[in-house]
Amino acid sequence: MSILQQVPRNALVWIIICLFALLAPHAGRLPIWILALYVVAVIWRLQVHRGRWSFPSRSVKVAMILSGFVGIYASYGSFIGLEPTVALLLIAFALKLVELSHRKDAYVLLFLGYFICITEFLFSQDLSVTLYALVSVTLVTTALVAIHRPGEQEFRLGTIRVASVMLLQAMPLMIILFFLFPRFGPLWTVPIKSHTAKTGMSDFMKPGDVASLSQSADVAFRVKFDGDIPAKSALYWRGLVFSRIEQGVWSALEFYDIPANQRRPQEVTGDGEPIRYSIIMEPTQQNWLYGLKYARSDTRGVMQTSDFRLFSPVPVETEYMYTVNSWANVAVDEVLSDWRRKTETQLPPTGNAKTRKLSLDLKAKASSDEAFVGLVLDTFRREPYVYTLRPGLLPEQDSIDAFLFQSMRGFCEHYASAFVFMMRAAGVPARVVAGYQGGEINPINKTVIVHQFDAHAWAEVWLASRGWVRVDPTAAVSPQRIEFGLEEAMASEGSFLSTVLLSPVRYRSVPLLNLLRLRYDALTYQWQTWVVGFDNERQFDLLRSFLGETTAKVFAIVLLGSWALVLLPVAISLLFKRDIVPVSPLVKHYRIFCKRLARLDLIRGPGEAPSQFAQRAVKDLPDYADPLWQITDLYNQLAYADAKLSAANAAKDLQHFARVVSRFRPKRHSAALTKETEL
Repeated sequence: MSILQQVPRNALVWIIICLFALLAPHAGRLPIWILALYVVAVIWRLQVHRGRWSFPSRSVKVAMILSGFVGIYASYGSFIGLEPTVALLLIAFALKLVELSHRKDAYVLLFLGYFICITEFLFSQDLSVTLYALVSVTLVTTALVAIHRPGEQEFRLGTIRVASVMLLQAMPLMIILFFLFPRFGPLWTVPIKSHTAKTGMSDFMKPGDVASLSQSADVAFRVKFDGDIPAKSALYWRGLVFSRIEQGVWSALEFYDIPANQRRPQEVTGDGEPIRYSIIMEPTQQNWLYGLKYARSDTRGVMQTSDFRLFSPVPVETEYMYTVNSWANVAVDEVLSDWRRKTETQLPPTGNAKTRKLSLDLKAKASSDEAFVGLVLDTFRREPYVYTLRPGLLPEQDSIDAFLFQSMRGFCEHYASAFVFMMRAAGVPARVVAGYQGGEINPINKTVIVHQFDAHAWAEVWLASRGWVRVDPTAAVSPQRIEFGLEEAMASEGSFLSTVLLSPVRYRSVPLLNLLRLRYDALTYQWQTWVVGFDNERQFDLLRSFLGETTAKVFAIVLLGSWALVLLPVAISLLFKRDIVPVSPLVKHYRIFCKRLARLDLIRGPGEAPSQFAQRAVKDLPDYADPLWQITDLYNQLAYADAKLSAANAAKDLQHFARVVSRFRPKRHSAALTKETEL
């Protein structure tokens, strides 16, 4: 094997560092056996480098590849999907390391590493992910630089400096390409459905679902209002409408469950000025979007369902930004169709007999449906019901009876489910709505941060002449939950984020930590707005703000001109670059010494030894004999010093040499001029 083709030790160390750096962001979503595979691969390759083990044979490599495929299928149940595909790439990286013997193998490995760097963006496009990706790219580039230095066998931390400079040089071109390169829509799309959604909100609801979701501090979405932010008690973010109940589980209607003539929402005219805001959603792998009461969006691709929810035809797989107009006082569905009335009053034929009887008794006392709603809410206020994140388990049969008459402990979904059941038992159209309530106001950028623990369930009741009206039974049991949020409501219980000890949200009472968290969140919002959300429309708006109406010709001229502006200085620097081979600091200082002598017409000849050059200089400049020989002796000592000289001593001597050179400023001695004058 040629020496030039071998992988230097320095490069091998950097490749191993890259291996774990690329693995780190995916470690939490990978099965444990892949992590073990990485450890085995590193140990194997290090033992090969030490000469203790040999490279795997062809049969061993085939067995390892087949085992990888079997493991992927056993862990994920399929080879199709985002997680199994990324896992296959990571396995390929580890297995390639084991057979890494030539530089060409290293090239393949590192080019695969560049590809793995961008896979994390398939799961998240957060600012932290981007910063980590830059670190990963720097490490991969460092390993690539180290491969091209076959003489470097010892690990050199300074190799990363070269890679960092290369990336910094590429930054201006990258920025220009980001802002000016045309943003075309994809020629085709491939579903990248992930098994890990960041929101637990699903298209069905049973007791306990929202309570479990409220133990997560992840951000669901961020909201920016054009005007004043409404009160927290008015921030009901509708997401799902549950109109069907079967075996105690509420579910949403499918599109084809609705009659064809009722699949479009009724025409509603907004009354007064709307509340205008923009929402940036985190990936959910679901289709539903969120908005306040009667939300309409003018963002391309956002649709409105028959029950006045916002809907995306494709799942939200990345950060998604859309704008919304809402009218808080508009009457929705003032006329209720027979099919809709039947659907929103339907109950299982049997079960929860006590609840049905209580509902009919209260209905008999009420003079109207509106009065009946008030009586049910008064019951929740009067009786010793408890709002808690630890409601306990309920039986599958007659679960609402068990909740209302036995446990009397529940979260928002318990109260919403029981309330809607009682409405329907009395013949009043009602449905469960799931979404989020409230949110945290960030004072730095005036955005509303809606976390997963803000998940909430409430009810909508249809009243004559008023249409669908929001009713929140939780407000009757725990008004502080609506006014101040979940943390305040659970203060006495101590259950708020009790399972998320490391979340910074849990420590909002610590001023410094809270300030840092809010500043980072504000920075994240700017990142999502101007980078992640920078689509073709924003690109043209930016160009029009600087250039006015932009034609294709003008756009091409600006793009090419920007490239030339960035690349021309790079080309000039390469054209006139003198030091093709890297020069050590010692040689650089000695060259300064030679340049100062050259000004006095003392030029060092090609191949002339430093001692010979010094001897010739002393004859011409006898008054500088001492510094000339001092500099020359120091140079020879440092240049040909024992390899065992400690790094600390070498650095100290180099600094001394630099100081001596800097003080050496030779001139023709005045005595020589005086002698010439006398002659």
